[in-house]
Amino acid sequence: MNIKAFTELFPVFSSANPKTLEALISTAMENEYSADKTIILEDSWGNAIYFIISGWVKVRRLLSDSSMTLAILGKGDFFGEMAILDESPRSTDVVSLCNIRLLSISAPDFLEALSHDPELQHRLLQLMATRIRYVNVRFQIRNHPPAIKLVRLLVMLAENYGNRNGPIIEIFQIPYQDLADVADITMEEAQKILEKLTKNEWIDIDPSTKTMRLINFKQLLNLANKI
Repeated sequence: MNIKAFTELFPVFSSANPKTLEALISTAMENEYSADKTIILEDSWGNAIYFIISGWVKVRRLLSDSSMTLAILGKGDFFGEMAILDESPRSTDVVSLCNIRLLSISAPDFLEALSHDPELQHRLLQLMATRIRYVNVRFQIRNHPPAIKLVRLLVMLAENYGNRNGPIIEIFQIPYQDLADVADITMEEAQKILEKLTKNEWIDIDPSTKTMRLINFKQLLNLANKI
């Protein structure tokens, strides 16, 4: 992968020094995982950071007898950086939702790149701050109607990871329980809301390809912003 393709796919590196990029690309390893594979384990030590070339993953926290999905990530995003930066065990699992391709960069190589590139440090901090801000927004809207919370999540996934085809944006068909966990609603509420959105022709779900098409994105965006 050349530098141009690398930075277009992974915006975190858009302002990095070309020498930094060359070094990272030369050491990066490509990995493929099928659906439902655990990529990193909670409480394991961080030996690499991962960048999503294609596919979708969920970040989850294990509970006593179950698990809770905390976030959903798609192409162009990354995970595994926290355990590297604070040199502590990982706080979550990351599991593939479908067939995925990843680039992994070892912790020593990534830290070496950060130490010599202030622009990359700054960009990484910006993206991590964005994630924290999103968590704060979720906290602020915890008492809002379930439909608004779920639609905000769908809009966020579409804007960050969706494939646009004219006015329609296509995303992966995230399982109901994972959507419900991240939106902080019940699975039954998620199912009813998605059924209503389908009936109103705002979305279309194709189980055969495991895709969700956001047909009326303008209306979804208007609903998401009703806060």
